Amino acid sequence: MTVLDTEPRLKAQVAPRAAMPEHRRPWWRAIWRHKALYLMALPGIAYFIVFKYVPMTGLVIAFQDYSPFRGIFGSPWVGFEHFIRFFSEPTFMMLLVNTLTVSLLLLIFAFPIPIILALMLNEVRTKLFQRSVQTVIYLPHFMSWVIVVSLFYVMFTTDGGSVNSLLQSWGFDSIGFLTDPAWLRPMYVVQEIWKSAGWGTIVYLAAMTAVDLQLYEAAELDGAGRWLQTWHITLPAIRPTIIVMFILMIGDFLELGFEHMYLLLNSLNREVGEIFDTYVYTAGIQNGQFSYAAAVGMFKGLVGLILVVGANKLAKKLGEEGVY
Repeated sequence: MTVLDTEPRLKAQVAPRAAMPEHRRPWWRAIWRHKALYLMALPGIAYFIVFKYVPMTGLVIAFQDYSPFRGIFGSPWVGFEHFIRFFSEPTFMMLLVNTLTVSLLLLIFAFPIPIILALMLNEVRTKLFQRSVQTVIYLPHFMSWVIVVSLFYVMFTTDGGSVNSLLQSWGFDSIGFLTDPAWLRPMYVVQEIWKSAGWGTIVYLAAMTAVDLQLYEAAELDGAGRWLQTWHITLPAIRPTIIVMFILMIGDFLELGFEHMYLLLNSLNREVGEIFDTYVYTAGIQNGQFSYAAAVGMFKGLVGLILVVGANKLAKKLGEEGVY
């Protein structure tokens, strides 16, 4: 046997083994390999487990006639009785219409505002001015809804409010912004935009930093102005981010939040402002109907889940990445 004949065999003996495919490796090896990433994600994982998943076990009371004295294991089962009661009451249609109306208004008016603000800030060339504007529009995010609603109350109340005082000085009648049912939803949307629009620009500004600057330079050489560059370069580049944020907002379509609307409600505008979140508080906490309130909350959560899954599948069919 010659040296030439043995050389391939030696190479075969010393050649390293092919790496095991990623999907065939044990799960604990994958975790150990990326242990640094899992350690960084551990606080977030713990938060969702403790405050999101563990409380879901309490949804079992939606199928019981729950009593705090008997507990979960001692309360009798009633099946879908609370769901049937909820769907058959006239209150259901009122809650559904109010919640969907406010959610649609937020989707139409509040969702595009952070995108528009981010596009405008991206065009500012003076960094000092850009950062100053960003700081100003971020500040409302750190205020509680109690402070936000109180500020609007001071400005729009009919009893010495600055806006109504200005209207009266111009010869107009005062407007009941806080008591007139017709003004409740516009006030809600305006307050939501004022508080969260600035903070929402962070995601879109971060997405814009990934856009290749050479694309702008090439477009400028072709004679494209700032508007055409924004329309044909910036917006297509951040489209996946916009779609992800849209899907997440669709998931919260019935999840408007309790605190904000509850602070705006009063006896005069409750008919157009009562939503699922405030109704759960009224039925569950104030009236002690824990099982009934759990059934309402479970219905709301299931609808949100269906909307997220449906919107994500639709986004993938249209060629986008989606959330998962």
